[in-house]
Amino acid sequence: MTVTALALTSCGGASRSETPWIVDRFDDIKVIRYEVPGFEQLPLEEKELIYYLAEATKCGRDIMFDQNFKYNLAVRRTLETVYENYEGDRTTAEWKALEKYLKKVWFANGIHHHYSNDKFVPEFTEGYLLDVIETIPEEKFGELNPLRGEVCKAIFDASLYKTRLNQTAGEDLIATSSNNYYEGVTQAEVEKFYADMADPHDPEPISYGLNSKLVKEDGVVRERVWKIGGMYSPAIEKIVYWLEKAQAVAAEPQKSNIAALISYYKTGDLREFDRYNIGWVKDTVSNVDFVNGFIEDYGDPLGRKASWEGIVDFMDKEACHRTEVISENAQWFEDNSPVDPRFRKPHVKGVSAKVVDGITLAGATYPATPIGINLPNADWIRRDYGSQSVTIANITHAYDYAAQESPKSTLTEFAYDQAEIDAYKQYGSYTDEIHTDLHECLGHGSGQLLPGVSSTALGEYQSTLEEARADLFGLYYMADPKLVELGIMPNAEAYKPAYSNYIRNGLFVQFTRVELGKQNTEAHMQNRKLIAEWCYEKGAARGIIEKKMRDGKTYFVVNDYEALRGLFSELLAEIQRIKSEGDYAAGKNLVETYAVNIDPQLHKEVLERYAALNLKPYGGFVNPDIVPVEKDGKVVDYKIVYVDNYLQQQLDYGKKYRTL
Repeated sequence: MTVTALALTSCGGASRSETPWIVDRFDDIKVIRYEVPGFEQLPLEEKELIYYLAEATKCGRDIMFDQNFKYNLAVRRTLETVYENYEGDRTTAEWKALEKYLKKVWFANGIHHHYSNDKFVPEFTEGYLLDVIETIPEEKFGELNPLRGEVCKAIFDASLYKTRLNQTAGEDLIATSSNNYYEGVTQAEVEKFYADMADPHDPEPISYGLNSKLVKEDGVVRERVWKIGGMYSPAIEKIVYWLEKAQAVAAEPQKSNIAALISYYKTGDLREFDRYNIGWVKDTVSNVDFVNGFIEDYGDPLGRKASWEGIVDFMDKEACHRTEVISENAQWFEDNSPVDPRFRKPHVKGVSAKVVDGITLAGATYPATPIGINLPNADWIRRDYGSQSVTIANITHAYDYAAQESPKSTLTEFAYDQAEIDAYKQYGSYTDEIHTDLHECLGHGSGQLLPGVSSTALGEYQSTLEEARADLFGLYYMADPKLVELGIMPNAEAYKPAYSNYIRNGLFVQFTRVELGKQNTEAHMQNRKLIAEWCYEKGAARGIIEKKMRDGKTYFVVNDYEALRGLFSELLAEIQRIKSEGDYAAGKNLVETYAVNIDPQLHKEVLERYAALNLKPYGGFVNPDIVPVEKDGKVVDYKIVYVDNYLQQQLDYGKKYRTL
């Protein structure tokens, strides 16, 4: 599971430059450069391992585009061909609109917004695109020529492919979603197919469907497995090529873990993926680390199919050690959780945490990336072997420095008074990091399912409820005296600005990311709204959270922090019960009641106030390049080259890492 954020600070690490961090701005997006301190000091064998893992990571890029929508690759390559070959006037408004659209397609890995899931509305006409295409020799388009009509329909027909991910209750979520995980099947057929495969008594259940597309062919529902010799084979062959090079230079236990991952890619056997995940959880000694595979299921409305993603990183040894302290005390946190004792783990196993610096992002983590990761996702592996939390320090640092380049902020606009602003400036960034640590290190790994309860029992509500559970775990414990005792919190008051910020964001500020009139559909945003709305409803009459008006502007103010912690405790206990018992009806009720619908007046107000700040609500990154240094025909070193051109990096990746 992953958690995202827009502005946090790292808690230590090597020195970093003060040069501009934002390299591009367009639409609602800023593109940021991140740095990789400490790479130069790594031994040559670790640099070589990183290089091979990075190449394996980037070779999966096309998979993510195809998973998001079946015509994404055709759209992207058509527009890239246009961009690189058009010799006409590039100063017109329509050309600039086409360029912006292409940048958005790159950023979202397709034609649907990476957060809202809605299809982009082009600001240029179909006629203009066709006119531009006519000026370019046909041979430049190659195999794309027969797909020209489909490309135009995908971009311009507003009635088609409206959303990548539909989560509207009462509708067929499979038939109305445009992702490429299913074809020709209904939601009922999907649910029956996997229900027939599942064994509710298996203590080590297979994550059926995680690495396949489900299709109906000749009236028969079957899977197309993503493996060598199966679907996505050309891309996976290249991934495996580089993984085998990495395996050859890796040390144990990482060498064996990479071997398990290679076996999984070759066979498509999800037991091999479990073997890889178990080895990854147990490996607490490797300095270089990576994630590579079909991991997160947020893009599937039923929470079963996993998007492809990759990250390569290495330990930030100078960063703070608070994650180690948290993980060392995992059993105490579990034992003192405010949930029913039946749902607590009697023996917390293998909770480990580390702070890393990322060096390559790809697939679902590129350009927009999480700041924290807690894996694996399989509940039985968490139960028997534990989980591993990774905080990506240089990404949080880059977000923070990019935010500092902006003269205005959401804090000064939406905080009620100077006292709130000052408190957040003093503690907010640090306590946000602590919340992330608790969310990732402990929250996702906490609790247990009752015997016989399936990890997919909550269906399309699973992702939202799981993120809410982890967030509530972090929120509850931020205010616990234990954190002061452990030296993690500076004092007993420091958590308060984080509480204020969470409520303010969940009720109001985060909807700067949603188009007016639309519902709240992204799992992390739903999670935050669910928590904030539920607490506001339960606490408003008691004055715990108060809605205030000043100069025609709305503010949400926390008046009683201790009582708010009590509400977090109540909701955490209920959501843990829902997960542990597999109570689909109760989970659905929570999400549909509190997480989906946005008050139209508040929505209009927040959009207007945010627009006046001239900020970009979404951030993503360009990767640095890893360049081999040769001497007398032999690689003697690897160096980092920082990239400050988002457009050129995307064009280069489109050529170098074309796999499908």
